[in-house]
Amino acid sequence: MQRTFFRTAALLAMTAVILGAFGAHALKELISEQALTSFHTATNYMMTHAIALFIVGQMYRHYKKKSMIWSGNFFVMGIIMFSGSIYLRIALSYMGYEKLDIINIITPFGGLMFILGWLMLFVSIPPREQLEKAPKSDE
Repeated sequence: MQRTFFRTAALLAMTAVILGAFGAHALKELISEQALTSFHTATNYMMTHAIALFIVGQMYRHYKKKSMIWSGNFFVMGIIMFSGSIYLRIALSYMGYEKLDIINIITPFGGLMFILGWLMLFVSIPPREQLEKAPKSDE
């Protein structure tokens, strides 16, 4: 699972950089300032949570818990739902679609996925007492 998180995080971070550059250079003249701000928010959250996914992958080496896997999965779902819905809304709006209510509903659920990911990361870390009693590994 650790390798999957690392590879997924690398692809998502790379995509965030590509989309960020696209937004900064190509979209500036094509979409409104408000849409551009939303686009930048989507890329920022995408990169932030791709880095968080790297952290989850690294922490999974030490705390192999299902809640750690849930944390990583929630981060991926959050990126898809939050950032993905913003990208989709901007693209469809640019193409002239006006009825975007269903897409607008998805974005806050992506935010909820991010919150759940951070919560699962928090509960994955054992209390200090358990860390001190844990057997030392040779790694």
